[in-house]
Amino acid sequence: MTLREYLDALKGKRAAVIGIGVSNQPLLNLLLEAGIDVTACDKKDRDALGALGDELEKMGCKLRLGPDYLEGLDQDVIFRTPGLHPRFLEAARARESVLTSEMEAFFEVCPCPILAVTGSDGKTTTTTIIARLLEAAGHTVHLGGNIGHPLLSETGGMKAEDAAVLELSSFQLMTMTRSPHIAVVTNLAPNHLDVHKDYAEYISAKENIFTHQSGEDIAVFNADNEVTRSFVGRQGGALRTFSRRETVERGAYLAPDDAGEGQAIWMSNENGRRQVLPLAEIKLPGIHNVENYMAAIAAVDRLVPDKIIRDFAKNFGGVEHRIELVRELDGVRYYNDSIASSPSRTIAGLNSFPEKVILIAGGKDKGISYDSLGPVVNERVKHLILCGATAGVIRSSVEQAKNYSGLEIVEVEDYHQAVSLARSRSEAGDVVILSPASTSFDRFDNFMERGRIFKEIVNSLK
Repeated sequence: MTLREYLDALKGKRAAVIGIGVSNQPLLNLLLEAGIDVTACDKKDRDALGALGDELEKMGCKLRLGPDYLEGLDQDVIFRTPGLHPRFLEAARARESVLTSEMEAFFEVCPCPILAVTGSDGKTTTTTIIARLLEAAGHTVHLGGNIGHPLLSETGGMKAEDAAVLELSSFQLMTMTRSPHIAVVTNLAPNHLDVHKDYAEYISAKENIFTHQSGEDIAVFNADNEVTRSFVGRQGGALRTFSRRETVERGAYLAPDDAGEGQAIWMSNENGRRQVLPLAEIKLPGIHNVENYMAAIAAVDRLVPDKIIRDFAKNFGGVEHRIELVRELDGVRYYNDSIASSPSRTIAGLNSFPEKVILIAGGKDKGISYDSLGPVVNERVKHLILCGATAGVIRSSVEQAKNYSGLEIVEVEDYHQAVSLARSRSEAGDVVILSPASTSFDRFDNFMERGRIFKEIVNSLK
């Protein structure tokens, strides 16, 4: 089905779009320009929408705003914003409304192969590596999903030989009835339990990235993660795995390099085994980024030459807000790891450095355990600075860990105080890292705003 055919099928029907944020504005414009009866729904009031509300109404859009914006919805088709759990739309579904999303519509009309990545950690970096490698190999790549920008309105200009590379969250996957041609699951651990009813529902949502695949498709799973390893044998198409602990039959793994001087990522398939990327040539720090490369290499096998992979890895410095070097001042390096919204992400960040670090952490609780974080903080952190709603629970996880030996823990009001304190406690050769282990929603719109503010404060230091 083409985009035009999809829009034509909606004509004469009433559509509702939940959420008038940045991600849904292209969808709203697309539907309105096609002459479809559209109601935009948002908990914001009319004053908060400002000029955007004026613009939408001028295009013929109806607005349903305020705290009751989900009440009484009965449109023929409802486009759900990713962060809204489908349970809030059960009444509309009972009235026979069709529940969908911008991403689900994209899967229906995309004319080119889709490669998609999900997982608890490493999604954005792995997705970025895959997209950049394909571009370096000469492919036209459309990057979207949880990264980049909404792609539905652009499908009319896509070609069959292009590639769409997507990062997909559990929220986007929850109601999916299609899967990508190449599906990658980086790892799974408890996450977003403030939205999902339990861990089982979270896992079930992630499984949708591969459960609708056919025999022509490919699934890439992390063989070192207990949950993703359990997916092996349940995929509908070809299987590739990656592991840094064992040799795999089809996929990417670690083994000594050809020179015998270190380790390298190797790739195995039906044609044999070959060395692809010595670890010494990877610019990104951290063993978790080695895993991200293994996942990406398994995904693009036969699509990207090995030399292009090696050249890319030597120069790729990472993605903004992911162990991003902000600056070095007085011999102290400041890193922004604002993407770290869970304990496992922060643990990976802490393990990326050989020295103990000064850690700034804390944010909004999303209903997951912090027990695993405490022992690692005691081992890898020299000063702990906390702010935000989870300051107390992080402090408790550190102080109750068996290896706690009096680590200095200071709670502050905001990042200005946190950065100032970190600077006063640091000396040449130290690392200061913002790695919150929590979401940003206690004080910020998203992790990107959180990271930008942290960087502004660090860059303003004299």
